[in-house]
Amino acid sequence: MKTLVIVDVQNDFIPGGSLEVPDGDHIVPVINRIMPEFDLVVATQDWHPKDHMSFASNHEGKKEFDKIQLDGMDQVLWPDHCVQNSAGAAFHDELNMQPVEAIFRKGMDPGIDSYSGFYDNGHKKSTGLTGYLREKGAESIWFCGLAADICVYFTMKDALKEGFKVHLVKDATRPLEQETFDNQLEELREKGVEVIESSGIYK
Repeated sequence: MKTLVIVDVQNDFIPGGSLEVPDGDHIVPVINRIMPEFDLVVATQDWHPKDHMSFASNHEGKKEFDKIQLDGMDQVLWPDHCVQNSAGAAFHDELNMQPVEAIFRKGMDPGIDSYSGFYDNGHKKSTGLTGYLREKGAESIWFCGLAADICVYFTMKDALKEGFKVHLVKDATRPLEQETFDNQLEELREKGVEVIESSGIYK
């Protein structure tokens, strides 16, 4: 079961959004092009309440990208993004959602952030993605989406912990910070992640 997981290709992470990823829109045609090569396609969706504690606006005297301790964990304070039912939380208009069999929402608990598509940052609550993939017979999973150095990275790390064979489609993702992502790529390769370009999927 060749499986593609599309991470958070939502308007707020696209140029013009509240937490824009540079060239984030460039990945959409790549994802659309590779989807027919997969037996199963699923997506994750950041889905925050307005009072989410990761938003700088919910901390008096703090500004965007400040760092605080939240429930004993380091927390970056983000611009308000992917607020439930907002235009920013919607998937990019040009992303072909027809092949997507299931959507796994994350970040709904106002008290804890959720970068990974599998668990919240404290690994206290599962999204159900692991069970779904196992029931479908998925073993090898290809990942793409936004942002490469945050939600895609942490989703892949959890996929490895869950025992899946992990692949990254490098030209179908973009990072918020390139240098951070370059270091993460080295780490992921050492852990057994195969990093490929989309052209390699057709082989």
